[in-house]
Amino acid sequence: MQARRLRAQVVVAGGGPVGMLVAAELAAYGVDTVVFEAGTRVSERPKATTLHARAVQSLARRGHLPPTSASYAASTSSASYASYAPSASYDRTGSGSPFHFAGLPGLVITAPKSEPEPILKCPQAELERLFEARARAAGARILRGHRVTAVVQEPGGVRITAEGPAGRTACTARYLVGADGARSTVREQAGIASDTHPATVSALMGAVTLLDPEALAAGWHRTPRGWIAAKRDAEGLTHLRTLNCAHAPHDRRSEPTLDELRREVAWIAGRDIAMEGPRWLSRFSDFARLARTFRAGRVFLAGDAAHVHFPIGGQGLSTGVLDALNLGWKLALTVRGAAGPELLATYDPERRPVARRVIDNTRAQLALMRPGSELDALREVFAGLLAGDRDHGRISAMISAQDTVLPEGAGRPSSGAGTFLHNVALTTDTGESDVIRLLQDGRPLLLLFGEQGARYAAAAQDWAGVLRVERARPAAGVPYDALLVRPDGYVAWAPGGEDLDAALSVYFARGARLAPGPTAPAQAEAGAPSAAS
Repeated sequence: MQARRLRAQVVVAGGGPVGMLVAAELAAYGVDTVVFEAGTRVSERPKATTLHARAVQSLARRGHLPPTSASYAASTSSASYASYAPSASYDRTGSGSPFHFAGLPGLVITAPKSEPEPILKCPQAELERLFEARARAAGARILRGHRVTAVVQEPGGVRITAEGPAGRTACTARYLVGADGARSTVREQAGIASDTHPATVSALMGAVTLLDPEALAAGWHRTPRGWIAAKRDAEGLTHLRTLNCAHAPHDRRSEPTLDELRREVAWIAGRDIAMEGPRWLSRFSDFARLARTFRAGRVFLAGDAAHVHFPIGGQGLSTGVLDALNLGWKLALTVRGAAGPELLATYDPERRPVARRVIDNTRAQLALMRPGSELDALREVFAGLLAGDRDHGRISAMISAQDTVLPEGAGRPSSGAGTFLHNVALTTDTGESDVIRLLQDGRPLLLLFGEQGARYAAAAQDWAGVLRVERARPAAGVPYDALLVRPDGYVAWAPGGEDLDAALSVYFARGARLAPGPTAPAQAEAGAPSAAS
C-alpha cells in the first residue's frame, strides 16, 4: 500500500499535554505543525494533577491557564487573558499553598501576590484537552491513532514515518519534537543516549472501592515496611499509591491485579484492608532517565522523552510544561526566520540542568522515605527545615522551579539576565497593564522605564518587526531602566553587561518581521520543505 504523504514545518511526536502545548505554541506563531499521537482519544486514566508555581506563571504569560484556575481564566479557542487586577507593588511575600516533601508535611509553596496561586490542581487529561483545542484552533493538524515508527534526518529536514488506521503516513518536516513519553521512539531513532538510575523500589497505583471506607484514612501513611498514600474522589473511590522499598519490580511491564494491590496494601499496612472494583491499576518505580542531550540536529526532546524520575513532589508535569514553553517560541521564531543564529542552541543548556535537579531532588526524597529507624532522626531534622522554610523559601523554590536561573549566554551578561520577571504592575503610554498582559501575543518584550530607558529605543530599531516595545513609568521592585523579556517570562538582557544590540543579535534576526498568521515557505529558511500537505 502506498504511503500517504505529508509535508510540514514541524512535526510533534506525542500528543500528551507536553506535545499538545508545543503544537499550540508553534501554531499560534503561524508555524505549520503536524502532531502524531498514538492514542485515539484523551486518556482518562488518572495521572499527574499538579502544576507548580513557575509552570503556572509561565502558562499565564502565554494565556494557557485552564478555566479551573482561581485567579485566571482562558478560552479554549484563543490565548485570551482574563480580567485580573495585579498587585500595586512587586511583593515577594505572596500567597502560599501547603505541600509536602518526601511525604513529610509542613512545606508551603509561595509565590508573589501579583501571580496566580502557586499550585494549580488540574487533571492531566483536562490540560491535554485544553492544549489540543488551542492547537487545533490555531491551525495545527492533529492526527490521532498515528504512532511514529521511524525517523531519518536529512540535510535541511527530517523524514518521519507513522502507522495509522489507514496505513502508513510519511511526513517531511524541517524539525521534529519528540514528546512521545518515557519509551520514546524518537529518542531511540535519533540515537540519543541516556544516563539512567536502575529501579530499587516497587510501587503500585489504582482506584478501588473500600468495603469499609474508614479502614484507611485519606493522606500519607508510613509504616516500617513502606508507604501508602490514599485520596478519596467525588465518586467515592479511593485512589491508592503504595511504595515497597524491599525490592524493585519483578516485571515492570506486567499488568498488576487487584489481588496484587490488596496483598501489597496489607503487607505495608500490617493488616488486611478489603477492597473491590479496581480501576486504572498500574505500576511504577524509581527508575530515572536523563537524555544526554535534548537536541540532536533537527530533533528535539521534551517531557518524559527527555527525563523520567520517581513521581514524588508533583514535578514531572510542570517540568515538561516548562520544556514546551522554552522550546516553542524558539523553534517558532527559527521557522519564521526571526531567530538569531544561536537561539535554538540555548534549549538544551537551559532545560537539561533543570531536569537533572528534579531527578536529584526526587532521589533525595526517596532516600528520606525509606523505612528504618536509623532515618527517623534525619526525617525529624527535615521536618524542622520544612517548618521554617517559608522564611527563606529554598525548598519551596526548588520544588516549584522558582529558583531557576538561566545559564549565562554570549557576551558579558548583567546580574538580571536569566532571572524571571514577576508580574509587575506597569503604567505604560497606553494605560495600566502588567507583565502577563504584555506577553500575551508571544512577542519578546522590550520595556523602557522613564527617560533613562528611552535612550535604548534607537538601539532596538533594527528589530522593530520582532519586538514589542513598551514605554513605562519606573516600576517598584525593578532596579533597571530597561529590560528585554523573552516570551516565556525570563529576562534576556538588562543594563550592566553587554550592550542591547549584542543581546538582540544573539536572540533575534536583524530586520526580521514576526507578523501574525502563517508564513509562506519562501519567507523562512532557504531550502526548507513546503508547508503544504
